[in-house]
Amino acid sequence: MTTVGFVGSGAIGTTIARLAVGAGHQVVLSNSRGPETLADTAAELGPRASAATSGEAAAAGEIVVVTVPVKAFPNLPAAPLAGKTVIDTCNYGPERDGHIPDLESKSITSSELLLRYIPGAMLVKAFNNIFFKHLLALARPAGATDRSYLPIAGDSAPAKAAVTEFIESIGYGVVDAGRLADGWRQATGTPVWGTPYGPYSNEKGRPVGEDAIRAALATATR
Repeated sequence: MTTVGFVGSGAIGTTIARLAVGAGHQVVLSNSRGPETLADTAAELGPRASAATSGEAAAAGEIVVVTVPVKAFPNLPAAPLAGKTVIDTCNYGPERDGHIPDLESKSITSSELLLRYIPGAMLVKAFNNIFFKHLLALARPAGATDRSYLPIAGDSAPAKAAVTEFIESIGYGVVDAGRLADGWRQATGTPVWGTPYGPYSNEKGRPVGEDAIRAALATATR
């Protein structure tokens, strides 16, 4: 099993951690407020979970999940993320993150911006297109006829392979959505973002197969 570090432990990060622990992985949680604020969450997740500083979580993870507001990118622990497979779950929201000219002009994606702050990482975009309650509810074992799929984007083949293996272990199939620069196809407001898995009001979500995810990605416009 894999040790997964979490830089950020909000709703999506904690949900991924919960699924990971259920699949037998070790998780190391962190946030900007300090490990003591995550003691209860780690205790609830059980003996495979622990809390640490962001730098410690980044160093501990064989895979590291970065799940923070885009405005927090400059505060990430770059050194321990060098050479690591890093999952980027982040979505840009100007109402929260402020106006970032390069993202407003769509000259780069938020993942490409993230890479400027952690240039040594092998970055894979994933988990940013699904509501956290749907992510928890729609996990299914391998071979299930109603298994849902998630898109990923990245430039490193080994990193994408590692992330695919991890995602498959926690209950989902994977659609390769292309290079990191193609990650805009799964960003906020695109056809594959949220909608395929059902409305937020239906917390159980709606299973979505591979073909539907591919079709949604193909219809995205920038």
